Amino acid sequence: MMKIKSLLLLFILSLPMMAQEKLFTLEELNFGGNKYRTLLPENKWYAWWGDELIRTDVEACYQVDKTTGKEKMLFTLDEVNKWLGNNDLYQVRALYSATFPYPDEPLVALGNQKSFLLLNFKTHQIVWQDSISGQRSMVNAANDWCPISKATAYVDDNQLFVVDGQGKKHQLTTDGSREIVYGQSVHRNEFGIDKGTFWSPDGQRLAFYRMDQSMVTDYPQVNIFPREATYEPDKYPMAGMTSHVVTVGIYDVTTDNTIYLKTPAGSVCGDSAASSVPIYFTNIAWSPDGSTIYMFELNRDQNDCRLVSYDATTGERIAELYRETSDKYVEPMHPIQFLPWDSSKFIMQSQRDGYNHLYLYSKDGQLLRQLTSGPWVVQEVLGFNAKQKSILIAANKYHPLHRWLYSVSVNNGKMTELVTADGVHRAEASPSGNYLLDRHSSPTQPRNIDVVSITSGKTAGHMQRLLAAADPWADYQQPIFECGTIKAADGVTDLYYRMVKPYNFNPEKKYPTVVYVYGGPHAHSVEASWHWQSRSWETYMSQKGYIVFILDNRGSENRGRDFEQATFRQLGQIEMQDQMKGVDYLRTLPYIDMDRLGVHGWSFGGFMTISLMLNYPDVFKVGVAGGPVIDWKWYEVMYGERYMDTPQQNPEGYEKISLINKAGNLKGRLQIITGYNDNTVVPQHCLSFLDACIKAGTQPDFFAYPGEKHNMRGHASVHLHERITQYFEDYLK
Repeated sequence: MMKIKSLLLLFILSLPMMAQEKLFTLEELNFGGNKYRTLLPENKWYAWWGDELIRTDVEACYQVDKTTGKEKMLFTLDEVNKWLGNNDLYQVRALYSATFPYPDEPLVALGNQKSFLLLNFKTHQIVWQDSISGQRSMVNAANDWCPISKATAYVDDNQLFVVDGQGKKHQLTTDGSREIVYGQSVHRNEFGIDKGTFWSPDGQRLAFYRMDQSMVTDYPQVNIFPREATYEPDKYPMAGMTSHVVTVGIYDVTTDNTIYLKTPAGSVCGDSAASSVPIYFTNIAWSPDGSTIYMFELNRDQNDCRLVSYDATTGERIAELYRETSDKYVEPMHPIQFLPWDSSKFIMQSQRDGYNHLYLYSKDGQLLRQLTSGPWVVQEVLGFNAKQKSILIAANKYHPLHRWLYSVSVNNGKMTELVTADGVHRAEASPSGNYLLDRHSSPTQPRNIDVVSITSGKTAGHMQRLLAAADPWADYQQPIFECGTIKAADGVTDLYYRMVKPYNFNPEKKYPTVVYVYGGPHAHSVEASWHWQSRSWETYMSQKGYIVFILDNRGSENRGRDFEQATFRQLGQIEMQDQMKGVDYLRTLPYIDMDRLGVHGWSFGGFMTISLMLNYPDVFKVGVAGGPVIDWKWYEVMYGERYMDTPQQNPEGYEKISLINKAGNLKGRLQIITGYNDNTVVPQHCLSFLDACIKAGTQPDFFAYPGEKHNMRGHASVHLHERITQYFEDYLK
């Protein structure tokens, strides 16, 4: 495909109207709908067995020829259950999640709610099993199985356990509770944390988090469904208030002994004296020989980050290898990774030059060289290729909206493009790094799956197409999707937008228009994937005769440090300025009815929705805000203090962006929606705003979903989107 090194300002996607006859329903478009999967692009599932590619399906597993795409059946589900003796303990219901953890052995890892095992699919024998831990690694990410030692770490009734490779059960803790949390994600999943246990390379030592949150205030959640409603509080540390204390333990399977790293004694208080003490511990990594632990330590102000090494046998601090400070914040998101072919060197990711890039270090902390550079972002490290001594990455070097795959030479930093198709590529490397399984889409292509060879010789650079999904919307009246750019409020920075128009768009008509907004950090709404990453609700709205406009303002992700940090200490302000530049652009379009302009968003987007309604009350006629932050002093410590500092340090900033004192500005129709048991943006936000509106004499509408948290699940999601849609139908159209 021809490259487009500068994206066209306007890219319109539409299909001939004659081919489109059917109308979409919310049941088909919404994730909670019973018919949702019927409109998803065709997909296939794969697993690596060393450098061999296996397609996994419900009924069978197939070995795939990587140069031709031809498949050979390995085994069927019926055969597997027959080999397992049709025993309920081992019964397997589907082979989607089968894995092949040993490149040189014909072993498949299978599990259910009762057992986890390794089956030799050549001899048809069970070679290892674990039914003691209630091993559910296939369906429960909280269980951590190490294929090297075959040991499993898991949490049961708040206590941390390990079942070793010989099937012996070890209880590591006795004081676990809702206040003392072991082996689970800490710091409310910030700093890239998504788990709480970390096996050493040889599987003989387990690093784990211990979080003491006994000092954290309970937020009083209530379960209304029993005959007598029950009190089910959440530990919720708010900005500027007392937070939890985290330590890192190391359990040695061979000695059955646990020690704790001797980290600095962090304070849990919000006072400035404690702000320089490291209290956040993240991105845990092991040395290749399992003798040393590495992690990033971050102070409460989140502007002083240090990479520190510890002795895994004694817990003693060895050295500070790297330090990064900022006048705003430093945000470590990735553990260091040692080179597979050289255990004396590791790579580290950092935004210190303004964009997330790779740096090569010696194990004693000496910077050897910066491996990648430029005004673009390394988005993911996919793996390593030892033969070529290269790192496989995904990055948006080609274009900010495109995600391509590259090989980076460790010797000289030379980058080689591994793909040529425009769009967004997400890949999984084989263990050796000789191959990539590349799943990608473009604005016009729903899904392609390719296997890409990175080896030298005859197959070098070979790409074999495994799937080219047809358009599942081909028989429907599809919207027109457009993508373009406008300038930010600074007059310099390019911002990308998506516009969704009705399938029968007539430029001579005027259309009610809804601005859909998120706008917060670590998210983006526009990219060069299928339909420019359009949400299916936008299609539903366009079908009802609306235009939907989506703009990624400054503060959103994948555009570099300064682009994201422009909002520091004043969340919502720069974002609103940029969104209003989008509104200015809409004013130039003769088919936009500026008297019928609405706005909708969820979470940070809910905060933005109400902010826009209250700060520009004569612009937006109707708004729907879901799970909105109302006052950031009620939001959680890690996220809130990163972007706003504490309320004690930045009282003017918190006061400026609070929506409480602007409740009297409401003119248009505003519906606020929340999960009644939201533990991310707690109900205090919505309820306090309603109280402010009562005092100010303004009249928002309010709807709560009992039992739901921050996002609606299942069919409640269909109900939610019908409610959102109907509100615009009632008051905007």
